Amino acid sequence: MSPSAEVFLTGATGFVGSHVLRALLAANYRVRALVRSGSRPLPYLDGCTVVSGDLLRPGDLVRHMEGCRYLVHVAALYSFSPGQRDGIWATNVLGSTGLLEAARIAGIERAVVTSSSATVGPACGDQPATEEDRADETATPGVSLSGYHHSKLEQERVVLAAQVPAVLVLPTTPIGPGDWKPTPTGKMLVDFMRGRIFASLEGGLNVVAVEDVAQAHVLALQHGRERERYLLGGENLSLADLWSRLARICNRKPPTYRIPYQLALALGWADEIRCRLSARTASGSAAPLVPLEGVHMARHRMYVSSEKARSELGYRPTLVDAALERAVRWYRDHGYAA
Repeated sequence: MSPSAEVFLTGATGFVGSHVLRALLAANYRVRALVRSGSRPLPYLDGCTVVSGDLLRPGDLVRHMEGCRYLVHVAALYSFSPGQRDGIWATNVLGSTGLLEAARIAGIERAVVTSSSATVGPACGDQPATEEDRADETATPGVSLSGYHHSKLEQERVVLAAQVPAVLVLPTTPIGPGDWKPTPTGKMLVDFMRGRIFASLEGGLNVVAVEDVAQAHVLALQHGRERERYLLGGENLSLADLWSRLARICNRKPPTYRIPYQLALALGWADEIRCRLSARTASGSAAPLVPLEGVHMARHRMYVSSEKARSELGYRPTLVDAALERAVRWYRDHGYAA
C-alpha cells in the first residue's frame, strides 16, 4: 500500500468514522471525505478534502471517487429505534450496494468496509466467537433481529459479492471520546453516569477503544486479505463487570439487582409499541428507553476472539479501562453528564 494514495472515506462525521479519518491522515494518506448535506461540519484537517453527497444517490458519487485509489466505508445508521428501520436498511444495505458499484465504475482498487461483531453471533459456551461463525436468527433468536444487526448481516453479503475487492472489519463495542449523538452504546454509558441504570442482565459484551478500531481500519487497508472478515475486539466483559468498572471511574455504585430476562423483554416490547405509536403521530419517532434489540443482545455473552486480526494485521488493542476513562471525561467535558 502506498501511504501517499488517496482514500475515499464515508462516515467521517460519525463516532468511529471521525477517528478513522484521523488515523488515515496520521498514516500519511490523503482523504476525500463524503459529507451529507446538513451533517455537522468537519473541522479543517490538513490532507482532507470534503465532498458533498449522499449514499442513497450512488450515481452522483462516481465523479467524487475518481482519482481515489481506495475506499474506506464506515458510514452506517446505528440505531435501535423501530421508527428508523427503513432508513437503517436503506443506508446500511442499499447504500453499501450502490457505493460499491460506484467504486467499481470509478476504478477503486480496494475497499475496507465496517461491519459489526454481531454478525458472528454470541459465544458458544466458553468459546468466544470467531470469524468462522455467523449469526443465525433461527439458532440464536433475537441476536440479529430485523433492525440494525440484521442490516449488517445483509451488508456483509453485499460486500462479499461486490466486484471491488473488499476487506470486512467487525468492531465489537467501541467506546471513547467523540460519541456526540451518542450511539446506543454511548447512551448506555451516559445513562449510567446520570444514575439511570438500576438493574442489569446476565449477558456480556466485548468492549474496545474506538482509537484501536480506527487504527485497525488502516491495518486492514494495508495488510487485510480480500474478502476476509476481521474481528476487532478489546476485552470480553460481563455486564456486571462493565458496571463495576464504570462505577470506579464515576464514583457511583453499580447496579446490584439482576433483572429477569422475561421482565426485560416485556419492558422492551412495551417500549417498542410506544415508539411505533409515536412514529404514527405528529410527535415523530421516539427514541427507545428500553431498546428491544438491545434487550435481546444483552441476554447473550457476545464474546469474541480477535486473534485473526492480531496475527494477520498486527492489531494490538489497548486497555479498556483507559478508554472508559476517556469516554467519561469527554461526556463530562461536553455536558452530557456531571
